Amino acid sequence: MNKKYLYIETFGCQMNVHDSEQMAVLLEPSGYTLTDDAQKADLILINGCSIREKAEQKAFSELGRLIRLKEKKPELIVGFAGCLAQHLGRKVYSRVRNVDLVFGTHNIHRLPEMISACEQERKKITQTNFSSKITSLNIFAPPLHGSISSFVSIMQGCDNYCAYCVVPYLRGPEMSRTPDDVIVEIQKLVESGIKEVTLLGQNVNSYGRKLQQECNFVSLIKKINDIDGLERIRFTTSHPRDLSDDLIDCFASVPKLCEHIHMAVQSGSDHILKQMNRGYTAEDFLEKVEKLRHVCPHISITSDIIVGFPGETQEDYQATIDLMEKIRFDLLFSFKYSARAGTAAQKLPDDVPTDEKNRRLKDLQALQNIHTQEKHTALEGSVQEVLVEGRSRNSEQDMMGRARSWKIVNFKGTPETIGQRINVEITRGYLHSLRGKIKEN
Repeated sequence: MNKKYLYIETFGCQMNVHDSEQMAVLLEPSGYTLTDDAQKADLILINGCSIREKAEQKAFSELGRLIRLKEKKPELIVGFAGCLAQHLGRKVYSRVRNVDLVFGTHNIHRLPEMISACEQERKKITQTNFSSKITSLNIFAPPLHGSISSFVSIMQGCDNYCAYCVVPYLRGPEMSRTPDDVIVEIQKLVESGIKEVTLLGQNVNSYGRKLQQECNFVSLIKKINDIDGLERIRFTTSHPRDLSDDLIDCFASVPKLCEHIHMAVQSGSDHILKQMNRGYTAEDFLEKVEKLRHVCPHISITSDIIVGFPGETQEDYQATIDLMEKIRFDLLFSFKYSARAGTAAQKLPDDVPTDEKNRRLKDLQALQNIHTQEKHTALEGSVQEVLVEGRSRNSEQDMMGRARSWKIVNFKGTPETIGQRINVEITRGYLHSLRGKIKEN
């Protein structure tokens, strides 16, 4: 079999990243080897995200750039995948000519046969139908050599229908994998050298609701905690409405569960939260945060916020700022509202001017930078357990890893420490990372 090269570019969330890992694994038996050089590629896949307008723009910009490679290499196959492909379907061909393949979130497992058809028949293929069973969830993607952490999808889809969100329309209804399938995958990952797993789901808190066997998310975490050789557990993302007291207690009682939770608040205004169909109030969210910090005082809490949602007044925006001041998140992912086709919010007048959205976002991000810097500065002098991932991006003499709080830590070290948990004394807190030195016993 002739050696062929595959180039994948991914846009969007961690789920898209994991989908791309599965695509690469599926195409290995067909002779495709991953490359980071698009010029060498025989097959290019763009895995696009439709959740945010900016991610969509980036995906199409890169697709437009890469499609030009077909001018010099007509046999090159270019495919467009992910929830953005699910959303647009055949409309992709009208936006970018010469795309060969468009496939959605429920058809990843069919990728080898679709590529074979492209190679042999040279015709356009579109597969964006939904399935009652998502076969791709059980595709095992072995980690790259030397990897010490890995994503594990425990479910897909969503039943919440938040007014601004396209996920239920693009990834389908909520479906959970069986606990046995999840455990077997993690055991394989541990045998491959993985020390840390991040459990993925649109709302992990609702894991297991539709399974025939009785197992909720708390039960799953406790089963995973018992896997020999696994050292750390993380999960994302967590809907505030469904965060149970039992799950909160896990941060104190499950040793391998890291002290970090990502819980998207989206707004501090009860009026806007209701319009968003989030199912909780700002006070409800505050109560969850207080419970988390009571059982785990040093827990790192990160969140998402959207500014400029339809009908958001200055008072609504100020309520969000007030909530941020009360909670003081460790990190915040913030966005300007952009209407997504097919969502309930698309029917609402997008009445916050762009300049005002920009102002609100800029001010909100400036405030969050202050809070993040405060959190990092407060860690100076503390000792953090760091799982070493590899060399630092900033210096060849430095290594980097993550504390249990998910914060990046850089320190002087050697590659021999990769995969080890070591104690690092924090000497300096920067906005985007921590600096430290290995703590000698």
